[in-house]
Amino acid sequence: MEPEPGQIGKWMIVLGLGLVGFGLLFVMLGKMGLFRLPGDLEFGGKNWRLFLPITSCILLSIFLTLLFRLIGHFHR
Repeated sequence: MEPEPGQIGKWMIVLGLGLVGFGLLFVMLGKMGLFRLPGDLEFGGKNWRLFLPITSCILLSIFLTLLFRLIGHFHR
């Protein structure tokens, strides 16, 4: 069974909206100061910059793990 072009188009729209939502989430979290926590490393020179958000990634991982476990618990 081959997918219809209309169905593929609908999925592309849903994926696009999901990416936009994910991008907006990161912009809002950045404005709230999430990516400037102690433990987020930033190195740089005159013409380069390296940013390693270690603490922010750990907090996001904990939050997403709890969220998905909660969704899984109520989905059963």
